[in-house]
Amino acid sequence: MTRPTHFSRATLIPLMAFAPIMLFGQAAAPSPATAPVAAPVTASSVFQPALSNVESTLSALKIDKWKKGSVREEAGDNVKAILQDLKTNVPPLLADTDAASGALSKSIPLLKHLDALYDVLLRVEEGARVSAPSDQIDQLESILKQFSSARIQFYDAMTERAAGQEKQVTGLQATVKEQEAAAHEHKPAPAAEPVPCTPPKPPAKKKRATPKPVPPATGQPAQAPPSPPKPQ
Repeated sequence: MTRPTHFSRATLIPLMAFAPIMLFGQAAAPSPATAPVAAPVTASSVFQPALSNVESTLSALKIDKWKKGSVREEAGDNVKAILQDLKTNVPPLLADTDAASGALSKSIPLLKHLDALYDVLLRVEEGARVSAPSDQIDQLESILKQFSSARIQFYDAMTERAAGQEKQVTGLQATVKEQEAAAHEHKPAPAAEPVPCTPPKPPAKKKRATPKPVPPATGQPAQAPPSPPKPQ
């Protein structure tokens, strides 16, 4: 009597590993990979992490540990100005740019403002190299690099968006030209202008010949010519 074959768990695991591959002697078709949908690039998603680090770093910056002098005083004023700007001016610009789906008319004012903010932060970092302790110099360098990377990333996104818009406009212009050319080809030829009809000239009236008087015979009075008959 043949005993039924029993598979141990160790034997089933390798067999189950081949199950998705072989099905009735044929390889199982792999499921199509779904391409990930790229999230839209917004101003907040690009700049907010860098700006949050700038705000937290500057808020914790201990200017009183810097060397006394004009460099420390200028850096302190610049830090206060940056923190105030991050609270009052930057959020509305970010919100307007996000609401406009990255339109260039809204992105350019934001970038101009952030470029000016970056310049002020750069002066703080340069002053730190002269007067600040080394740990604060490292912190300022870190947030400055992160801020710079965010600006480059958003500039690249703007360039790509502008190129796509230019390509779209060029395609629309080509389509309009093709439609105009097709409409011109199928346009019927203009009808010929009618030749003005010239009325016929009235027939010229014939002049009636006036009979010449007959000279009278010698010794006879001259006779007047007979008058023409009156029309009936």
